[in-house]
Amino acid sequence: MDYYIKADQFYYPYEIKKGGYLQIIDGKFGEWTEQVPNNTEIIDYSGKSVAPGLVETHIHGFNGADVQDADVKGIMETMSEGLLSAGVTSWLPSPLTADHEQLKEICEVIGQHHNQAKGAKIRGIFFEGPFFTEEHKGAQNPKYMRDADIAELEEWQKAANGMLKKLGLAPERSGSEDFIRKATESGVIIALGHSNATYNEAVKGVEAGATMWVHSYNGMSGLNHREPGMVGALLNTPNTYAELICDGYHVRPEAAEIVMKLKGADHVVMITDSMRGAGLEDGEYTLGEYTVEVRDGAAWLPTGNLAASTLLLKDALKNVIDWQIATPAQAVMMTSLTPAKSVNIDHVCGQIKRGHEADFIVLNEEHELEVTYLDGVKRFEK
Repeated sequence: MDYYIKADQFYYPYEIKKGGYLQIIDGKFGEWTEQVPNNTEIIDYSGKSVAPGLVETHIHGFNGADVQDADVKGIMETMSEGLLSAGVTSWLPSPLTADHEQLKEICEVIGQHHNQAKGAKIRGIFFEGPFFTEEHKGAQNPKYMRDADIAELEEWQKAANGMLKKLGLAPERSGSEDFIRKATESGVIIALGHSNATYNEAVKGVEAGATMWVHSYNGMSGLNHREPGMVGALLNTPNTYAELICDGYHVRPEAAEIVMKLKGADHVVMITDSMRGAGLEDGEYTLGEYTVEVRDGAAWLPTGNLAASTLLLKDALKNVIDWQIATPAQAVMMTSLTPAKSVNIDHVCGQIKRGHEADFIVLNEEHELEVTYLDGVKRFEK
């Protein structure tokens, strides 16, 4: 089916095209044009904006399902379809720290079934763990935390049919630099986090090949004027990507603004880090091996510490605009193109570009999600 989308503006990678029409041809993006031929089908979104489908690179659960369950229906249907209501059209299922065999099972499920996703497309896997440090374990079980092992990674990657795209680790653990070099040579993106590293240890991780930081500020050694720590390294290493949870709980808006100013919208990756309670009512849920309480838009451990989030990516986009720390164009970039670039999938998603699959969203004047399209077909409407 060929048609044109009419809207007030279209968010292209590095410009906003005002007015006009965007052609959709056989489920792919065509050209933007100021005028359209006569007798052409037009879908009219006057007063609204069209942006690329959002790209979620760090998410554990949604709508009651969790990647940790290694359940085909939960991942391929419940999560995949549910994420369309969050504006997400591409994502990386993200298991937590666990033992080798459980992580291998998750890899097998996704590696064998990822093409069966009913909604948002699975573009890879992100391992948040297990090569972390106990001092900054977060809501993860420290008994599984260990030094990085390239043989383990190779076994997981084989089980995943090459789908393992990104892996988090603490750079101060023994053997990390050698592991980072070998992992990046194999095509896996290394993200530093859940770490008590010094500034120098963190920078050595970057020099070895790490290019990302796991949820900025959270689960890492803080900035001090005599020991800048992980946060200092994050802020002071150009050309590295910083994840950021913009729910108002994990990071204060002012702290998020500092990261955005120093890294730029082209190197800030907005994530949700959401768990199975996302999209559902307050109450008790499980996260990995822990019971957490969801209340007031956040997930909490019994200790009172935060445990992942219940944030939706569409709301993160709106939050940073409402907080006046990002322009709408920057917010769109940080939730679409920059996440895609950070894990090398921008050739298939994250931008409106001729020939790309027509995965896009429609936003109203308040930057709220109204419609999500997948392959040029409307799949969610508010």
